[in-house]
Amino acid sequence: MNANLTPSSARQLALIALQNIDRHGAYTDAALDRVLHKTSANPSDRALTTELVYGCVRRQRTLDALIDTLGKKTARQQPPDLRLILHLGLYQLRYLTHIPASAAVNTSVELAKSNRLGKLANVVNGLLRQYLRSDKDPLLLPENPVQRLGLQYSYPDWIIELWLEQFGEAETEKLCEWFNIPPALDLRVNPVRVSLEGVEAALSQQLSEKNTQISHLPPLPQALRLVGKTGAIQDLIGFKDGHWTVQDASAQLVVHCLDPQPGETIIDACAAPGGKTTHIAELMEDRGKIIACDRVASRLRKVEANAQRLQLHCIETCTGDSRNFPQWAQSSDRVLVDAPCSGLGTLHRHPDIRWRQTPQKLQELANLQQELLASAATWVKPGGVLVYSTCTLNAPENSAIARQFLATHPDWHIDPPAADSPAAPFLQPEGWIEILPSQHQMDGFFMARFQLKF
Repeated sequence: MNANLTPSSARQLALIALQNIDRHGAYTDAALDRVLHKTSANPSDRALTTELVYGCVRRQRTLDALIDTLGKKTARQQPPDLRLILHLGLYQLRYLTHIPASAAVNTSVELAKSNRLGKLANVVNGLLRQYLRSDKDPLLLPENPVQRLGLQYSYPDWIIELWLEQFGEAETEKLCEWFNIPPALDLRVNPVRVSLEGVEAALSQQLSEKNTQISHLPPLPQALRLVGKTGAIQDLIGFKDGHWTVQDASAQLVVHCLDPQPGETIIDACAAPGGKTTHIAELMEDRGKIIACDRVASRLRKVEANAQRLQLHCIETCTGDSRNFPQWAQSSDRVLVDAPCSGLGTLHRHPDIRWRQTPQKLQELANLQQELLASAATWVKPGGVLVYSTCTLNAPENSAIARQFLATHPDWHIDPPAADSPAAPFLQPEGWIEILPSQHQMDGFFMARFQLKF
């Protein structure tokens, strides 16, 4: 592709990524990485491509409803690529304030012509201009809160129903809004290699011309948040030298909840890709033994690569199902079960999740989580600690798992983090931790810390 891409070329790149998602079921981040890797697009085009792809996936239900309302049955019966082009045009008109309406319409028409849909270019032009001419919002919202929130914010009804039951209508709407905002970039500084202040100073100098805001995230001692343009992560100063890694603030809380100590033996039962594993090593000052377990060997290679970049040496990897390691009985001071989950606390980072997950899959996950937790509990020495965590907002995967574990394991009790722990401010009355994104401005998470009686 031409290195001097025009703005419309960003739309073409976005269309290619959306085609890969629509036709082949590719994940958004993978489809986007693939298309950007093959081009020499300039930073502004890459940024626009990213915004369009993530935005269209997030707002899919709303955009489809607009097309069906404005185009009636006509658009519904046309080739799939036409709908994707209309998604791109309507997303720009409805959600992007920095792109002129004329540019959004004209580039969408050009997309149709350049993608063998020239005969339908008038359909694109007519539907988008009809949207612009509307005196009122053509999206007709029903009074029923499930359908209203689902259509307005683009979520499947079952997620809205789940949140309404747990949090009520006002909090559910806040969650819907929050998860449609592109995420900030949180970093975790590696104290084995460098200080927080050193990383902050270096990045501030590098990003000074981009007007990127860099802030601390109390009470987290290793966290920095970057808001604004950063460019490619691997090009930021300190990344290649292992001075920091990318990790959301709430994920950093998990290992503070575990509270690993130098010299201990710790097992990370579901370790890949290694964010929490390497954090454990950092807090242990790289002294002790960490066993990082995962079912898939290729995913464990990511753990090893992250450990190598961060120059951490106390991590061993072990391929296998964490439900099948009886040889580890009572061998560990602490165990972390960062369980596979529905991911409903990370919908702004992973927009596909809202369309890929189903209530049936959530039940299957809950069964797996119970089994993983019960197995991992056998690895802990008397007096040792077990932490269960998920990045979801779904009580059957969170508090219900904790309650079920306590009910079936009388030798265990809830052991809340110490008062001076960074995790302590987020404690719930039951003794576990729940992070609500709309309240805490970080990914949705659940953490429960258990201790085995002596």
